[in-house]
Amino acid sequence: MNTTAIPTVQSDGFFSWFHALTGKERRTFWSCKIGYALDAMDTQFLSFVIPTLIATWGLSKGDAGLIGTVTLLTSAAGGWIAGILSDRIGRVKTLQLTILWFAFFTVLCGLAQNFNQLLLARGLMGFGMGGEWTAGAILIGEVIRAKDRGKAVGMVQAGWAIGWGVSALLYALMFSLLPAEWAWRSLFLLGILPALFVIFIRRFVDEPEVFVTQQKQQEEAGAERAKFTEIFSPKMISTTLRAVLLTTGAQGGYYAITTWLPTFLKTERHLTVLGTGGYLAMVIVGSYVGYIVSAFLTDYLGRKKNFILFATGSLCIALAYTRLPVTDNVMLFLGFPLGFFVSGVFSGMGAFLTELFPTRIRGSGQGFSYNMGRAVGSLFPLLIGLASQKMALGEAIGIFAATAYGVMILAALTLPETRGKQLES
Repeated sequence: MNTTAIPTVQSDGFFSWFHALTGKERRTFWSCKIGYALDAMDTQFLSFVIPTLIATWGLSKGDAGLIGTVTLLTSAAGGWIAGILSDRIGRVKTLQLTILWFAFFTVLCGLAQNFNQLLLARGLMGFGMGGEWTAGAILIGEVIRAKDRGKAVGMVQAGWAIGWGVSALLYALMFSLLPAEWAWRSLFLLGILPALFVIFIRRFVDEPEVFVTQQKQQEEAGAERAKFTEIFSPKMISTTLRAVLLTTGAQGGYYAITTWLPTFLKTERHLTVLGTGGYLAMVIVGSYVGYIVSAFLTDYLGRKKNFILFATGSLCIALAYTRLPVTDNVMLFLGFPLGFFVSGVFSGMGAFLTELFPTRIRGSGQGFSYNMGRAVGSLFPLLIGLASQKMALGEAIGIFAATAYGVMILAALTLPETRGKQLES
């Protein structure tokens, strides 16, 4: 079947695809986008309060790094589990469960009395964080029509930048109103807000028709429920493994750049702009614009060309940061392309993974592929740290970023183009 139909150009505006959505599709779109933004908000709180925790609890940088690593690993496991659950109990129920989960444990982070309690609460929160992405990406991918799927899923992904921006604003607000020892707790306690959003999802969002149809057909035929191991069947294993390589490249490159670049620029280039609100704002705005542009290009150019474009851009920006002499003023403006490329590369991921796997095992395949990539990618910061003991930190960042995005490009070249693919039950 030809899955690369050329999208038609609408005449009634840039967002004509959104105006064409049904009420059900719009409710699903907003539930996934807002859910992802709230997920990002709760997740990003930690990065803002680490300096306060180091000062008030006497945490070492190693302790702070351990919290981040544990969160990444549990989020990978959570996404994997959520994928399996979404094939068993449904996409919407899994989305509700994961939002409630990460909201509850974010609140527990605010009540923690010591490092061990915070590590445990944050680690458990990670299960819901990773699970929410998987459930939401599958849900929106199945609801939206083929020719607009990339735009819709990419716009949902853009919710991450919104949540990141909201967390920065709440951080500034809480720390201006309250003493630091109470302000950091208030941020985490605000994590209860996503739980209220579940009420909307329960009332207004339904399971995708393609999933409901597949479940009915399975029941009528008396077939067994989908098994997770089916993604490793002879028919699917090649697709599964290449999808893992694609997501490993994207996330390994992202973690390599965002984890170590600030340290490199502060310690070796002695730049001061990195800690300013202006630089953070440039990165966040760049991220949002990158998500949006990539969302449209993934439908216009195709999934594979878009991945290659943004992976190449991410590699170039990493080399520019680590190889070129830059001043504070130049660095401020480079924050925009940094956010644009390293975030925009993810915009087409949800739609592509949705289209690679059949409905019966879509949750298992998408959940495993994305989150195995996250687990492997989370090792890149550690590997760069070890390599920097033998070579310059900037050189290590460049090598690992180039390797990651090179793997991503190779995986994209070998996977099938799925633009315009109709999902079948």
